[in-house]
This record gives sequence, C-alpha cells and structure tokens, in this order.
Amino acid sequence: MNHQDIIDFIIQSDSPKIKYAFTDIDGVLRGKIIHRQKFLDGLTDGFGFCDVVWGWDSTDTPYDNGRTTGWHSGYPDAPVRLDISTFRQLPWEDNMPFFLADFSLGLDGQPNAYGLAACPRSLLKRIASQCQQMGFHAEFAQEFEWFNFRETPQSLQQKNFQQLEPLTPGMFGYSILRPSLESTFNHDLFDLLAQFDVPLEGLHTETGPGVYEAAIMHDEVVRAADKAALFKTAVKEIAYRHGVVATFMAKWNAELPGCSGHVHQSLWNPEQTKNLFYDPAKPNNMSELMCQFMAGQLYCLPHITPMFAPTINSYKRLVEGAWAPTTITWSVDNRTTALRVLNHREAYTRVEHRVSGSDTNPYLAIAASLASGLYGIRHKLTLDIPASVGNGYADKRNGILPTNLDEATKAMANSPIAAELFGTEFVDHFTRTRDWEWRQYLRQVSDWELKRYFEII
Repeated sequence: MNHQDIIDFIIQSDSPKIKYAFTDIDGVLRGKIIHRQKFLDGLTDGFGFCDVVWGWDSTDTPYDNGRTTGWHSGYPDAPVRLDISTFRQLPWEDNMPFFLADFSLGLDGQPNAYGLAACPRSLLKRIASQCQQMGFHAEFAQEFEWFNFRETPQSLQQKNFQQLEPLTPGMFGYSILRPSLESTFNHDLFDLLAQFDVPLEGLHTETGPGVYEAAIMHDEVVRAADKAALFKTAVKEIAYRHGVVATFMAKWNAELPGCSGHVHQSLWNPEQTKNLFYDPAKPNNMSELMCQFMAGQLYCLPHITPMFAPTINSYKRLVEGAWAPTTITWSVDNRTTALRVLNHREAYTRVEHRVSGSDTNPYLAIAASLASGLYGIRHKLTLDIPASVGNGYADKRNGILPTNLDEATKAMANSPIAAELFGTEFVDHFTRTRDWEWRQYLRQVSDWELKRYFEII
C-alpha cells in the first residue's frame, strides 16, 4: 500500500480510532488513541505532544538536570509527525490502525533541531541517511531474550517483586516439551506478531525458568529498529492476555542468566544484490569493508557503551561467564566476545553485536552499531585486534568494557568520538538522563545492604 492507499483505507475504515506511538529515550512506547478526523487533519499540520516525554524518566519522574525541557520551559507541546509508511493493525485490539511517530520535523515540515537532538528514531533516521549517502544499504535485525511470569502488574506490587512464579519451571533451553505447556501463548506470540508486521525468524526457550528467545526477521535498518521497538511492547501486551507478565530486564535474578538484545548487521550494495561484508578471497570470507566496520565498532565501543547498556541493571549482565561480553574483542562464531562474525554463506554473513542487552532502546542500540561501523569505514580503520580464540573473557589485550553506568556515562559525556557520531546535542541530552539514572540508584538502600549490615555492623 502506498501512502494514499493507507489514507483511503483509514477513511473507509469502520473504526473511528487510530493509535500512534514513539519511543522515549528509555525505549518506552508513549502515545495516544486519536479520532480518525484528528489523524487526517494531522497529516497536513502535524500534532502537538507534551514535551515532558523528553523531560522525565521511565517512572515519569522529571529530571532535575534537563536542558531539552523542564520546569524552566513550562513543558510546552513539541511537534510530532506520524510516519505513514509504518502503518499496521493491532490484531489483539480489533485490528485498530497503528502508526509510529517521531520528532524529525517541525510543524512547518522543516527539520527540527529539538526533535533530532532528543528523539531516538530521528537520530537513527539521520545515521541511516548518512549510510545511504555513503552508498550502502544497511540490513539489520535484533533478537531478544526475556522472562515470563504467571503474574499481573498488581501481584508484582503486592509481592514486592519477590517469590514470583515463572511461566514454566527449571532450566530447559531449546525445549520442545516446555512450550507445549503454553502452546496457545506460544502460537499467539508467533502468529500475532506476524500479523502485526513483526515477523519472527525463530522462537524458542532459553536456559532458565520461563525464559524465551526470539529472533526478528532482518530488514532495512530503520524498519528493523521499528520492529524491535514494537516487539517488546507487543510481547507484553500479548502476554497480558494470557495472564503473563514479560520482563526485558537485562538481569532480573543474580542466580540466572541475563537477557540479551544482540544486534545483527550487514551492509549491501544499493540494489541489495551483494553482501559487501562477504569476500571469499579474504581470510574468514571477511571483506575489507567488513573489517573496517568492525574496527570502528571496537574503537568506539568504550565511548558509547550506554547506548548498549543504558540502565543500572545492564551491568549486572556484563560479567564474566554470564553469556555476555566484558572485553573489547571479536571472534568467528564465538559467544564470549563483543563482536561475533557469522560468515558461512554470503546471504547470511553478518556481524553480531553481543554487548546489547534486552533492556536497550532498539533505536539507540542500532544507531550506535551503525554509526560506529560507518566511523571505521570513513576513517579506514584496520582490524588490528587479532580474533579471540577460546575464552574471550580472558582476552584483555584491547581493554575491558565499563563496569557500571556512572563510568560509562562519564566516558561518553566527555568523548569527542560520541559527539562526532551522534552530535553534541544528543550526547548532552542522553548522558544527562543516564547521570540522573545513576543518582537515583545511589539514593536507594538495597535488600543486600540490609541483610549484610543491619544487625552485624
């Protein structure tokens, strides 16, 4: 369907309602249901949306250090535009029409610096445009692991997030048996996501009680990020309808594996007929372009880690022996390194960025992957770091990743590399939000502290 076909469909639809949404800086979908007439009017004039969405955190608590908006500005409306090409229908809500939006344009249709600085989707669109101008088609996909619990939002609060009932018991990765216990839920995930235009390549259990993994079909980079962002909320909405709560925390339990959000990536010619990462004449079938791309990612990684690990909890996953990387390393088909090369066939040759957790904002993780890879190509970096063999956790020749959000945020805030990749306005806004997150954490007293110190000290 072209744009006019979509508009005609909305006009002729029996439903007077349209839902639209965008992700905030944390990757949380924010949006509204609007009347069909408001939708049609907004195609010309755009919409106003309270800019507090760029001035508060995931709990709706206003930042005390924001510049983009705040009490000092009075939280005015900001211009939001629907992207008509993202049209899909919500199969679990009577096929209500749905659109993604962003803040790339002002109400006059001209580029808006405010939106470009704060809006994750706008940032990715800008980097994707740079990629196209360099003569590449970027093909990406994200995969996610997440835990499922037989709980409700109310029971989570009543139990204080303790003694939760997993969907299924025990450690049973790649199980054929366990999904049969919840076959309706499993089939709904696969089928409803496909109807929502977020088709899955695969769905299976991972090791851990009630944990699943899904790989989303690859697509052009912005559409891939759209699908990844929608996937997380769609899974939660489908789960609700089965009496299940899904969590994409990076590490919900210290004794269990964490949850990844690996980013798969490749560059193709504009016609999409040749994978530019594949060269059978080179070692490991890795083209010079692929090596430059990976060199850029490894070089930039310490400067932009919060894009892949944005929460306090992210760094509980990035520990040795937890199926997540801790070192600045690469390998061929080795799951202990930051970058993993998959190179058996041209059609599937790609780089898997394994630092990203399931708690990431897909637009930011994918933007960081692409921007840092393009940095390596623009600067013609060489992949001087030898491939890790065996245990990547022990390979510290090129350094280690930051160990907490404070360390990672300070590195990014002061990095000219980050400013070159994303612009000073975005870096300032994003790192201020991460600094706020760290300071909220410092104010808390944990159960661990109480158990360790309350009586004995």
